[in-house]
Amino acid sequence: MLKKANFILLLTFLIVGTFCFAVNKLTVSYSDIVFDGIPGEVTFSAQEVENQGAEKLFVQNGDTLDYEQSGDEITIWPELSSDHPLQLDGFTVFSKEEPNFIPLWMSILPPLLAIILALVFKEVIFSLVSGIFLGGAIMGMYAEGFIGIFTGFFKIIDTYIIGALNDSGHLSVIVFSTIIGGIVALISKNGGMQGIVNKIVKFANTARNGQLATWFLGIAIFFDDYANTLVVGNTMRAITDKLKISREKLAYIVDSTAAPVSAIAFVTTWIGAELGYISKGVENINGETEVISEGVYSIFLNSLAYSFYPILTLFFIFYLVYRGKDYGSMLKAERRARGGEVINEEENSGDLTELEDVAPIKGIKYRAFNAVIPVSIIVFGTLLGLVFTGFSSLTAELSAEGMVAADAGWGQVWSQLSNYDPNIDSFTKKLGTLIGAADSYIALLWSSLAALFAAMMLTMSQKIMGLKDTVETTIAGFKTMVPALMILILAWALAMVTEEMHTADFLTNVLNDSEIPYWTIPAITFILSGFVAFSTGSSWSTMALVYPLILPAAWAVCTSPEVGMEHADAMAIFYNTVSAVLAGSVLGDHCSPISDTTILSSLASGCNHIDHVRTQIPYALTVGGVAVVVGTIPTALGLPAGISFLLGAGAIVLIIELVGKKVE
Repeated sequence: MLKKANFILLLTFLIVGTFCFAVNKLTVSYSDIVFDGIPGEVTFSAQEVENQGAEKLFVQNGDTLDYEQSGDEITIWPELSSDHPLQLDGFTVFSKEEPNFIPLWMSILPPLLAIILALVFKEVIFSLVSGIFLGGAIMGMYAEGFIGIFTGFFKIIDTYIIGALNDSGHLSVIVFSTIIGGIVALISKNGGMQGIVNKIVKFANTARNGQLATWFLGIAIFFDDYANTLVVGNTMRAITDKLKISREKLAYIVDSTAAPVSAIAFVTTWIGAELGYISKGVENINGETEVISEGVYSIFLNSLAYSFYPILTLFFIFYLVYRGKDYGSMLKAERRARGGEVINEEENSGDLTELEDVAPIKGIKYRAFNAVIPVSIIVFGTLLGLVFTGFSSLTAELSAEGMVAADAGWGQVWSQLSNYDPNIDSFTKKLGTLIGAADSYIALLWSSLAALFAAMMLTMSQKIMGLKDTVETTIAGFKTMVPALMILILAWALAMVTEEMHTADFLTNVLNDSEIPYWTIPAITFILSGFVAFSTGSSWSTMALVYPLILPAAWAVCTSPEVGMEHADAMAIFYNTVSAVLAGSVLGDHCSPISDTTILSSLASGCNHIDHVRTQIPYALTVGGVAVVVGTIPTALGLPAGISFLLGAGAIVLIIELVGKKVE
């Protein structure tokens, strides 16, 4: 009887054990590339998941994970670590393959290699290709072993270059830049550019006045950094050449007025992205309860009081030009230019957009309106395009909410904005919302095409050239953009590599893993954002990553029991941190040889790209240092922002007077 009972007990144990084992067993499939400490792709059998109960499977450290189902497979993206490849709440037994983790620190190697090679050898294309190859090879080796080196090489073109070209925004920039090249060729050949030169030189008749005119134009075209860079650089190049201003100085003024103005102006193509990134950070802070009730646009406006780097950069350029002083490699370039050599011929730096074949036709009358009309169409056409696409976007958004009809007029859409969001309570905020909702790429494409058509009509209607010669000149202008566009495409391809390898996550983790005093948060955020933008070549991707991560961290530190700040004081640090992300992104963008706006500045100014980067970095770091030491840190300790701006301006004056030397 006892033996029979033992047999029944053993049989029951085996049945229950087998059932329990089956319940706890999951077949796991990892993605080929897994970075240590970064969310990775994990796939399960849908049938096994159903047996387990999805409510348990999709929870990690108390957080519910997103999932996608395709056929019999379910995919989630949990955080994976070499210490614990996969941990999900409620499970202790897994049947899994161990992934090959790539150390996250390796993600910094591709951009670092590209930057070092570019600065050492002054050859950008090889440097960018090397960085792309290194990233592909690292990921290939961990996924496929030694053969991954070869697959990484071929990924340069079939994955990264093609991927960069498959982005509609990138294609828009390529087409816009190419059309600008055609316009520049036409208005040079038909005498329009020379007509502008003759007009402006009457006022900008010295090197100082020519640089001040460039600075003023850079501020005036505030609504988009791409349009700013290409219009100002191409318009002023002939003038600055005549006034014996170096191409390096022109590129610096163009580059350092474009992004700073676009970043802080109330109505720009940046505003939508900025508000979206800030909003994500605020959402991460609020969670279930509304800790910060202030509107996102209001947060942005309040943060401008701490925008030390962009504003001090504009002042730095003005005072530097006004005093006629320079220092470092820029001083050497300017003295060379005053001797008649505006391009660095010694190192064969050349011109990214050679235009010798489109010199004005001999014997024609130089008419400024042949250039003024196309350029004005680009500037004002882009503004109109932003307004038009912005209204279209807002109409669709309000219509989806049932607030207006799909065919509602502009006046009705404008009046409903305050009802849609109570924080949009002024004309400036409405206009900012309108431009933020616009499609800047479409606006740029529309305006550039219209300007090209106008330039062609002006040329042919005055019988300066016939149809055949006009088209050939336009195509010649297109061709001049190819070298710079190659660099731009490779820079975007390298940005894809840094995104896949989570370079920005690595740099951000460096900050998150350290305990820091609250008053250093804005300064460290500024430096971190600068490093991320420098490494990735993109201020927008930097903001997209850093804002959602750093804003909650800053708020948590300020409101922690150890610090215990009042809400108003915490908001002051919060505004400072919001501004620091934006300012640091612009600084890193200015210093990075793989930045798209830096490349476009070189392109538009006809300056060798590495010469531009080499001469701009000392000035950018000077202003960045002043911004942190005199502005960001003191205001975090309670100094009024107005006093910090005055101190910053004074520090810049002192540095230029002590270090700068007269060019002439």
